[in-house]
Amino acid sequence: MKFVSVRDLRSRSSEVWRELGRERELVITSNGKPIAIVSATDEESFEQSLQEIRQARALRAVKQMQERSVAEGRDKLSAGDIEQEIAVVRKGRRR
Repeated sequence: MKFVSVRDLRSRSSEVWRELGRERELVITSNGKPIAIVSATDEESFEQSLQEIRQARALRAVKQMQERSVAEGRDKLSAGDIEQEIAVVRKGRRR
């Protein structure tokens, strides 16, 4: 996968877009750190590509929540404990 700096994207954008056509994906960096992934698409596959990206993000978020739950010991809560936590949160929202 090719990396392109924000500066290069600004200064030679037409080259970068041509490169995207060849590479299909580019990583945009700022100060040497990745900040975005640009993925080529077309009119026919745009909606499906967008849906797949959103699905991947949702799966990653669920995985992170599961990992955080295990790290904090919440994976061992009983169903009753979970219901109690939910009740406390709901009660706090009513105020």
